[in-house]
Amino acid sequence: MTEKITRINPEQLHDTPGYHHITVVEAGRTAHLAGQCPIGPDGDIVGPGSHLEQADQVAANALVALAAVNAGPHHVVRSVIYVKSDDGPTLASVWDRLNSSALGPAFTTASTLLGVAQLGYPGQLVEVDLTAALPD
Repeated sequence: MTEKITRINPEQLHDTPGYHHITVVEAGRTAHLAGQCPIGPDGDIVGPGSHLEQADQVAANALVALAAVNAGPHHVVRSVIYVKSDDGPTLASVWDRLNSSALGPAFTTASTLLGVAQLGYPGQLVEVDLTAALPD
């Protein structure tokens, strides 16, 4: 199968730190993953107080969710990263950690990084929302 995902950075827009401004999908099926949280198999938050440990667990959980629909990070066409912080270096460290993980190729697509005041679980610091174009 030929992938029908095109990632574009128009010359008229600013350079990016690895993501693309536009992702065009011509594939027929998509998977919209629920926000992946830093929750381990036991149901508890992993890495309390650590943005980076939570980013690692979020990446691991996202890889499992993608695999469940026979997809991988390179099938992701849209990502939103939520970080409970208003500190630029903290947001950048989570971005860098996720990009250097096995999930990293997911963030070369159209991506948004947000600092937020609160996430859904007590103690939660990181969440990732992914949309993937499924292979045939």
